[in-house]
Order: sequence, then C-alpha cells, then structure tokens
Amino acid sequence: MINAVYRIWTLAITIIVAAMSSVAWAKTDSSLNNDNLKTTGHRAFRAGEDLTFTVKYGFVKGGEGHFFVTDTVINGRHAEHITISGRTTGLADAIFEVRDTYESFMDKQTQLPLVSIRNIKEGKYRYFDRTTYDNNEGTVSIHKETRRGEKDTTEFVGRNMLDIVSAFYFARNNSFNNTMSIGDTISFNTYFGGQIFPLRIRYQGTEKVKTKLGKVLCYKFAPVTEVGRTFKSKDDMHLWITADDNRLPVKIEFKMLVGSFSCELTSCKGLAHEVSYAN
Repeated sequence: MINAVYRIWTLAITIIVAAMSSVAWAKTDSSLNNDNLKTTGHRAFRAGEDLTFTVKYGFVKGGEGHFFVTDTVINGRHAEHITISGRTTGLADAIFEVRDTYESFMDKQTQLPLVSIRNIKEGKYRYFDRTTYDNNEGTVSIHKETRRGEKDTTEFVGRNMLDIVSAFYFARNNSFNNTMSIGDTISFNTYFGGQIFPLRIRYQGTEKVKTKLGKVLCYKFAPVTEVGRTFKSKDDMHLWITADDNRLPVKIEFKMLVGSFSCELTSCKGLAHEVSYAN
C-alpha cells in the first residue's frame, strides 16, 4: 500500500504528467490523427509564466509542482521552453525522495515540439531521455541514459506528434475555449515513454472554483480513465481550467483505490492576461 501511494504521489506531483499518464492509454488508436491539429491564434501563456502547485494526499501535503516558461532558440527555431518539475516534501520526501523534471521546446509558429526531455530521480532510480522531433518526416530520435548505459534510437511516429507537456500547452492555446459543448472530447496522439498514446479528455461544463487566487469560473474536464487498475469509476479524476484567456490549470482531483489526491495552484506570476474572478 505504501509503495502504491508513493508511486501515485510521484505522478501527482507533476500535475500535467499525472493528468496525462493516468488516462486510459490502452493501445494506439489509429483513428486519432494529429494531421488535423488547428491553431486559433490565441496565446494563453507567455515567457515568464511561473506556476506553483501543492500536492496533497487527503489533507496531508506531500509534494510541490512548478511550471515555468521561457523563450529560447533551438536548432535555429524560435521556441517556448516549458519546464515542469515536481518534488516530494516533508515526510514523503524523507521516505521516498522524488525530483522529476519534464521539458518541452515548442516551436513558436507551429506549436509542435522540437525537443522533449525527461529527467527522473525517484529514490535510487535514475532515468534520462531526450527526444528530437522531425515533424516533416514524422520521426523521433531518442537518446536514453540509465544506470545500465546509453542508447540511441530513431522511430517513425507520424507527423505533428505531441509530447505530453506540449499537448497540454497546445490545448491551452487552441482547445480550451467557449466553442466547446458539454460532452465534447478533446483528443490527441502523444508520444511518451517510447510509445504512442491517445489522450482523451471530456468536457463537463463550467463551474465556479475557490482557489488560493480567489473564486474563478472554470472549465471542468474528466480525463477518460481506466477503471479497476487505479480508479473505481470513469469519473474519479477531474481537471479544472480557468475560463478566461489564461486557461490556467487550477485544480486536479484524483479518487483512487488507495485514497484521494489533489493538486492545486497556489501562486502564479508572469501571466499573459488578467485573471477573471467570479462573483
């Protein structure tokens, strides 16, 4: 039970990774085609955006998450460098130390990933990979480092592939908006951990949510989760995104077989737009 709790905490600390990796991945769904990705011209975030989250198991704080965006140039392309880091705190840190970092370099024009990085430190476990995307050819080049050594591979994944970090930021810009109807499902193919996974998240309407920032109107989503292995029902995980131009993730709740977890936004800086507060 303890191992299960801390494994889930590892996922929950990095709020987006938790949202993505808790979804019912199953097998690659060929009906999901990223060739149809469309941009709207909206920019929900900018360089300097700095978000901090607290992770709790019940009422006990067990971790922190940090999202940060900077501008950079990579391989001659102007890009937004998004870094998501997660760490255990307090008793959880003393029992099982976690220091995980996920990065994505998104092309500013296409909003597709150029490079993604995963740097995992969980207890004694170490893992690093760097994935370079060729969206014209539909290939990825992966460099992996573990305690056993290094390995380089190239795989065909299809054009316009997203990593799990860029998928969320792409959705903030282009998918979370007032054109959604209740019951609509946002779907992407994403590349993570050497596999292609379909991501599905279902829109459930709007809801006013009390946060550390104040009361805000939010879009409510339910990622399509796998029943039995981690969750009791298909509605045991919810995500709230502000229904303003920032489209900020302010809260995630997990009702799992081992207990309830939550991730809440506790501070934000460098936003692209003013926060719209609810009455």
